[in-house]
Amino acid sequence: MTDTAIEAWQRWTERRTAAVGAPHGALALTGTHWLEPEPTAIPGLPGRWWAADGAVLVQATAADGLRVRGAEGAPDGTVELRPDTAPDADLLTFGEVLLVPIEREGELALRVFDPDSPARAAFAGIAAYPYAPEWAVPAVFTPFESDHDVLVPNADGRERPLAVTGRIAFQLAGEPHTLTVSREGDRLTGVIADGTSGRETYRFRFIVLPAPDADGRTVLDLNRAYLPPCAFADHFVCPFPPPGNRLTVAVEAGEKQVLTK
Repeated sequence: MTDTAIEAWQRWTERRTAAVGAPHGALALTGTHWLEPEPTAIPGLPGRWWAADGAVLVQATAADGLRVRGAEGAPDGTVELRPDTAPDADLLTFGEVLLVPIEREGELALRVFDPDSPARAAFAGIAAYPYAPEWAVPAVFTPFESDHDVLVPNADGRERPLAVTGRIAFQLAGEPHTLTVSREGDRLTGVIADGTSGRETYRFRFIVLPAPDADGRTVLDLNRAYLPPCAFADHFVCPFPPPGNRLTVAVEAGEKQVLTK
């Protein structure tokens, strides 16, 4: 264990705490409103909202106080908004509140991030295990013949497809293990549970691994296993671990729980 490794991990924990506690971070999410083809009101917001042709639409007047980031003036009439899956996605503000159109498996919704959310006011940090070098282990990535989807339960009770790329193989305390992972850019990502899940730690956690080299070699650092967004707000849609990603070993590393005042 080196000071450099500990300091890097400490900076990571500080960035995580700052990000989730930011004015529009995960703790500020107060609602995810799924939209229908018929215009409807959203509690606490002006205008009427609906979904059509892959976009979120709002009908509002200039006096309502909505603003589209990057646009001049206030919406006056019907405005079409691109969701977060579009390369040129739109964001709106209503005073200090951030409004984010999203798309998930073809369904559209509006997320509301309020800096005055009760969860953000009550936030006291993220409980985590102390850094321990034995939880950072070599891993070897083996891609599937082709990327594919597996159907997994989500935090909102629905099942949705999760795109998976391959498996990593590694050892913990001399015992072999494998995990199914996805690809995000060059890096690998995964959803895992273990012997601490639902007891010492949240129900499941996320992991990120550096891009594997030409031989598939990478590093699984479970000191950086982190809480999913739905640990901070019920309105996020988080995937549960895919089959085979529930380790029997107790991974006493990484983030544990959200702390409140």
